[in-house]
Amino acid sequence: MPMPMPAHARLDVARQLLDLLGDTRTEPRPDDQLEALTLAVAADLPVLLWGEPGIGKTAALNQLAEALDLPLTTVIASVHEPSDFSGLPIVGDDPAQQGVPLAPPDWAVRLVRAGRGLLFLDELSTAPPAVQAALLRLVLERRIGALQLPPGVRIVAAANPRSSAADGWELSPPLANRFVHLQWVHDHEVVVRGLGGVWPVATLPRLDPAALPAAVAFARRAVCELLTVRPELVHRLPTSETKRGGAWPSPRSWDMTLRLIAFATAAGSSREVLSLLVRGTVGDGPGLELMASMDRMDLPDPEQLLADPAGAVLPERGDLRQVVLDGVVAAVRNRPERARWDAAWALLLRALESGAPDVLVVPATTLASLRREDWEVPEAIEHLASTVALSRRADRAAGRVAARTNVTAGR
Repeated sequence: MPMPMPAHARLDVARQLLDLLGDTRTEPRPDDQLEALTLAVAADLPVLLWGEPGIGKTAALNQLAEALDLPLTTVIASVHEPSDFSGLPIVGDDPAQQGVPLAPPDWAVRLVRAGRGLLFLDELSTAPPAVQAALLRLVLERRIGALQLPPGVRIVAAANPRSSAADGWELSPPLANRFVHLQWVHDHEVVVRGLGGVWPVATLPRLDPAALPAAVAFARRAVCELLTVRPELVHRLPTSETKRGGAWPSPRSWDMTLRLIAFATAAGSSREVLSLLVRGTVGDGPGLELMASMDRMDLPDPEQLLADPAGAVLPERGDLRQVVLDGVVAAVRNRPERARWDAAWALLLRALESGAPDVLVVPATTLASLRREDWEVPEAIEHLASTVALSRRADRAAGRVAARTNVTAGR
């Protein structure tokens, strides 16, 4: 009869099984939210991840620290006192002459000794207002009492929405305005593949040294052009308490936005990643306005297009192509000449050959109305007329179908 296995041996076998379960690997995989996080970390801006409990915020930070080779220091904000972040007063030999120094906590001392690291402030939305107030200087100035954190330390926080946070609080506006807010959601394919043993790897962005000056110039131009025509967006504190605890525009958050645009441009990041960062810094409304403004910055000059319609390069995106063609027609309206009118028709014909016809309906109709009596009708109109008419009929048919659907649904 075999001897029973000792308890410690059973635990050793259990440890082997746990080691096998934890034996995972990583792979390069496009992930917009992970790329946005690493860009903000590279830009040395505090990041706040918002997500429901169990969504993987903590796991993402552990993986990020490992991938960037940064020691991770986790601090649960809700279980600390304000003095843990502002410093604990220590009475010395002669407080009347020397004052009372503020001693930093042990985790801050370890970060300074290491000279680098990733400070993870977890459960931020369950920290009471007094603790949030004590965090202001840490997040903005990187100071804890009399201790200055080294430049190699990055700060990332995580929070649950108040609806799902235990005894949750809304973030105070001063603290919220110091973060880049990223909504952390799960990707079904990433979760399934990760449970199978393969997780996406977080990597720092590859910044092109030759592109740095142009990236800074582009970022400054993008922010300044928008705020010049929309001065009310420079500082706009939301009226609701919930929105004040998120991203909103202020001179501080616009400065953060400018930095993120420069980093994303130098790294060649996608429009989707840049949109996450911009909206996470100044809010959805101002962020979307800025994205639309940046789209228009790269559009070709209508006068250059009219001067050389055969060599014109039109945007691929339909909404941007519509803006360009509307600009061309507006330029002809401002200075109506036969040659410019013919060139505009040539541009519309070129757009028809390389894109969807629906964007031509309005500019073609408007351009036709600008014709003078002594101007001959160009051949381009004949090619465009049937397309424009067909597009209009398709729009009317789609409208009728939608109307019938609504009527049926209302019965």
